[in-house]
Parts: sequence; C-alpha cells; structure tokens
Amino acid sequence: MPTTDTASRKVCCYLRWKGMFIDAEPDPSIPHTQDGFFWCSHTMNCLGPDGRVADDGSCRQDRTCFEKL
Repeated sequence: MPTTDTASRKVCCYLRWKGMFIDAEPDPSIPHTQDGFFWCSHTMNCLGPDGRVADDGSCRQDRTCFEKL
C-alpha cells in the first residue's frame, strides 16, 4: 500500500496500485517502496477519465471522475 492510511484519506474507488494485490500481512519493519505505480481501474491506464494522472495524491474529491470508497 502506498501509505498506511490511504483509505482514510478518501481516494477514489477506481484507484489501484500493485501493493493491493500482495497477499501478505503488512510488516512494519519493512519500509514501503513508494514506487508510485498507480492506475485507474475505470480507464485501465495511468490516466483517469478526465485525462489527468491517477495517483494517491490526485484521485480525490475535487475531480469530476471521483467516486468515494
């Protein structure tokens, strides 16, 4: 997961990142990679339907394509 509190920060329900698909309990002794590989599951690429970049800092309530979790 890119941050420990992404869900509580109200990101879009279409935002995806590779850490979501790791089937293991989080280990606090291992730092997050912060690799920044995000995509929009609505468009299936790195841009949202509005043409802007999909990431945990951008996919918020101020976008027209935003849908809450």
